[in-house]
Amino acid sequence: MDNKILLELVRMRMPYGKYKGRIICDLPEFYLAWYHQKGFPEGKIGMLLSTLYEIKLNGLEYLLKPLR
Repeated sequence: MDNKILLELVRMRMPYGKYKGRIICDLPEFYLAWYHQKGFPEGKIGMLLSTLYEIKLNGLEYLLKPLR
């Protein structure tokens, strides 16, 4: 996994929607599961959301803690 992606997950804020302004890694798992069912958006934000979904699904949140 690219370290730059992990850094973006802990630094970038959600640009729109119910959780606008929240740091992406702080998004709730049910919100990511909803996107997983609906389909992740195109582009960078979709890639970040799908990556975070996989991280949370597999219990790998500990990878993000040292980057915060």
